[in-house]
Amino acid sequence: MKTIPKHVAIVMDGNGRWAKKRHLPRLAGHQAGVEAIRRIVKAAVAEKIAVLSLFAFSTENWRRPAEEVSNLMNLLLTALQSEVKKLHKNNICLKMIGDQQGFSKKIQESIIKAEALTANNTGMKLIIAANYGGRWDILQAVKKCVLAVQTGHLTADQIDETIFSNYLATVEFPEPDLFIRTSGEMRISNFFLWQFAYTEFYFTETLWPDFNEKEFLKALTSFTQRERRFGLTDKIKEGSRA
Repeated sequence: MKTIPKHVAIVMDGNGRWAKKRHLPRLAGHQAGVEAIRRIVKAAVAEKIAVLSLFAFSTENWRRPAEEVSNLMNLLLTALQSEVKKLHKNNICLKMIGDQQGFSKKIQESIIKAEALTANNTGMKLIIAANYGGRWDILQAVKKCVLAVQTGHLTADQIDETIFSNYLATVEFPEPDLFIRTSGEMRISNFFLWQFAYTEFYFTETLWPDFNEKEFLKALTSFTQRERRFGLTDKIKEGSRA
């Protein structure tokens, strides 16, 4: 029986290079990237992926040129106001994670409305990481743990991996089984630093706007050919199944 990852996380890289190759402005690359998101969301639903996480905007992306950041914010707002209706129609539940205080009031309000609209949907969970960073996630979890200890809700001795994970932005979801990065870069760029402990990695030269259902299936097929040991040996795994 084919093993399908429950949770797939993707760094959608290569929009700028895609546009440059075609002598187009970077905005055109980001717009083409939105089309790729539509394709992959549809493909993930078809493949019965339970959770799909997309790294849309990192905490470091604010350092990009002001015009590009402005264009990205406009694309995010447009998606929240229009694409979410399609997600809702297809029974997809949307969850935005990241430091939302960094966004404009209009975007923050749109996030609240979008999540509320899809909150009761029972289909695939779509996580959009925006103004998110793995270090930020760990740091905010540490602060919450410290506060819990200070207020008497926890003792320092009670804090273990499970307790700590409950304070991360992804507390509602299983850790990613498969991580995909497009465009040939081989790094995680401050994505799910804690959550990727035992995630399988898949890197492809394909630029994100060209990433389609066929490329997505290649990544899933690669995952099915992996043996996930989670730190155990083959014999121990076999014994645990006996």
